[in-house]
Amino acid sequence: MGRRARDRRRQERRQERGGDGGDQAGWAGGYPEIVKENELFERYYRALGIVPAGEWGDFMAALREPLPATLRITGYRSHAREVLHCLKEKYFGELRGLEVDGQKVEMPQPLSWYPEELAWHTNLSRKILRKSPQLEKFHQFLVSETECGNISRQEAVSMIPPLLLNVDPHHKILDMCAAPGSKTAQLIEMLHADMNVPFPKGFVIANDVDNKRCYLLVHQAKRLNSPCIMVVNHDASSIPNLQIDVDGRKEVLFYDRILCDVPCSGDGTMRKNIDVWKKWTTQNSLQLHGLQLRIATRGVEQLAEGGRMVYSTCSLNPIENEAVIASLLEKSQGALELADVSSELPGLKRMPGITKWKVMLKDGQWFEEWKDVPSNRQTQIRPTMFPVKDEEKLKAMNLERCLRILPHHQNTGGFFVAVLIKKSPMPWNKRQPKVHQKLPQRTGDTEATAANSDNGSECITEEPTLAENEESKKMQELQNSDTEQSKKEGVCGPPPSKKMKLFGFKEDPFVFLPEDDPLFLPIQKFYALDPSFPKMNLLTRTQEGKKRQLYMVSKELRNVLLNNSEKMKVINTGIKVWSRNSDGEQFGCAFRLAQEGIYTLYPFIHARIINVCIEDVKILLTQENPFLSKFSSETQKKVKDMAMGSIVLKYDPDPEKPDDLQCPIVLCGWQGKTSLRAFVPKNERLHYLRMMGVEVFKAKRKEEESESKMEEEVQHRLAQTEEGMDVEDKEHDLVTKMEAEIGEESTHSPVESSAMEVENKIEDLDQSSKNANSHVSQESKDTDTSNVKD
Repeated sequence: MGRRARDRRRQERRQERGGDGGDQAGWAGGYPEIVKENELFERYYRALGIVPAGEWGDFMAALREPLPATLRITGYRSHAREVLHCLKEKYFGELRGLEVDGQKVEMPQPLSWYPEELAWHTNLSRKILRKSPQLEKFHQFLVSETECGNISRQEAVSMIPPLLLNVDPHHKILDMCAAPGSKTAQLIEMLHADMNVPFPKGFVIANDVDNKRCYLLVHQAKRLNSPCIMVVNHDASSIPNLQIDVDGRKEVLFYDRILCDVPCSGDGTMRKNIDVWKKWTTQNSLQLHGLQLRIATRGVEQLAEGGRMVYSTCSLNPIENEAVIASLLEKSQGALELADVSSELPGLKRMPGITKWKVMLKDGQWFEEWKDVPSNRQTQIRPTMFPVKDEEKLKAMNLERCLRILPHHQNTGGFFVAVLIKKSPMPWNKRQPKVHQKLPQRTGDTEATAANSDNGSECITEEPTLAENEESKKMQELQNSDTEQSKKEGVCGPPPSKKMKLFGFKEDPFVFLPEDDPLFLPIQKFYALDPSFPKMNLLTRTQEGKKRQLYMVSKELRNVLLNNSEKMKVINTGIKVWSRNSDGEQFGCAFRLAQEGIYTLYPFIHARIINVCIEDVKILLTQENPFLSKFSSETQKKVKDMAMGSIVLKYDPDPEKPDDLQCPIVLCGWQGKTSLRAFVPKNERLHYLRMMGVEVFKAKRKEEESESKMEEEVQHRLAQTEEGMDVEDKEHDLVTKMEAEIGEESTHSPVESSAMEVENKIEDLDQSSKNANSHVSQESKDTDTSNVKD
């Protein structure tokens, strides 16, 4: 849209609101309410017959009602049962008999088809939840727990595709169109079904074509603190063919599970995106059909034999649904089949896929066969949009095995799902790729040869032709030599700009720690790490200079990173496990533990662990820098002979005290000379306090008032520090001063804010100072995107 068109549109909107900013055009007037009518929509779907006879009125009435709020409790967390118990006993109970705007609030109910009562729905819309004073406490709980990753506010039908993938912890998974990331989060949870295994053998590669949406995806995924997730930025229809090292050979990476939730016209989302009522036309589906088919084709090419791919859209249109599946099945020549999932997810009301449909233009003109389409319309309408005419072929496709979810059947949005099984290679990929060449011997498993270039075409296993000339070979050798040194050092940088067009932020490299890196030895000694600790999986985002943060990925993702850095744009991977502390060296280790990676690290740590009782945990989470004298005598004894520095605080539930919290907690802390503190983010701190029955709602406004004052104080003190002073030193000095002040006050009254709140504010200032120097780091981008709401 050009500038003139935008200006004209703004003027029209102002006129619709009643002039150029008069009283009636202000906030009180707002935009005119969108009329939930679309004649073309009704005519189209009535003719297709996707709604059973006699149900059309209910179908349209449901579409005009706002979508109810739904939430999902993250299933892999060890304390999922505690969250569920807290919801049912405390927050749901307070909703009983409540009326909001004259509407009686119905008690939330579990989704009957979602396992273990981990998904719930209510008749409350998001708008009412946000704005109603009576629901403020419940809304604050949802927001806080969502930020912790314990709850996901996700549309009910959106939960279906990951469940039908049947994911196991060893599966290699590709999410082709992943943003904003609610389905990706489900996949990560399934990988971590067994919380006793810190590094599952499987992983999730989450892709999205939109660079900015990738950072929203990172924000969603980081809540789950998994070392098995990688976010990449590619066009899903031409996502590169990756390679991995298997016993010294390079082999093509085929995925066990693929989620193909493609871009769509979104007419199943009319209940929450009411703008669709005004904008809907059949032209949207006609324009998207080709892209959807290309993405689905690329997906099945990368699917392993015996693997499962779920194709889904939030559209009801068969042009985007059955037509894509039928075309894919037809050109697969028997390599694919639709899985029968009628027995899966019992309780889910669904409609079978249809086998007959017609194509309609936006002017209302219908076409039943490709031969009827005039030549001047054949760019808009393609042969793959029509149903198969051969009855035997059509019957063999089993299109009725597809699922269509209609909004009025169980008060949801509209949705479509098809589950495909790959029985053999695709017909155009019959020859196996010749990529089994031997790799050079590695030193410490950090060397990797340059990956073969990939043009992203459909024929992913095409062999090099004999006509390949010497010039191209020389160019390849030059490219290999350019990256050889960085490969030896375990550096996985972004792809060269000449190989593909990339937009968005320039990413920092992923640098794996060499086996003989002197940085690791003090860490290993200080925390008494188990010999089985996979230190080769540690990485940083800094190729030169002092390493600030240490991240960790799984062994399998390390393999992918080292062998594909030249063809893949990685946005983010790994979880932070250690952060540099400028004062730590005098205590024996320059790195303190990071809370987001503590559950991954804990099984390998054998020193500096303090077991605490539930009363000690409450003190740690409600007071800023409590003196040791405030803790139990058992805790004081354990701390007495321990050197200052970073520690692990572990709470184990007592089965003989069923009223106490019945799930284990692991916290990162710091032991000072006379005090003990926890480094826990605010929302996570509030989560643990809720689970222990501590009322946190009353302190909410006090915290918000004190936050602004503390922010001003932090900025004032930082402004007075010397320009040449290292940022980490600034952070430490500032925290030390605050500790001293808070320590004096703590003998009189507890401070109801976490230690991590101060740290978060300083980190925010750290990021802004980096941006001022035109240096965009991964941490700053994560912080920027954390304010984006789904």
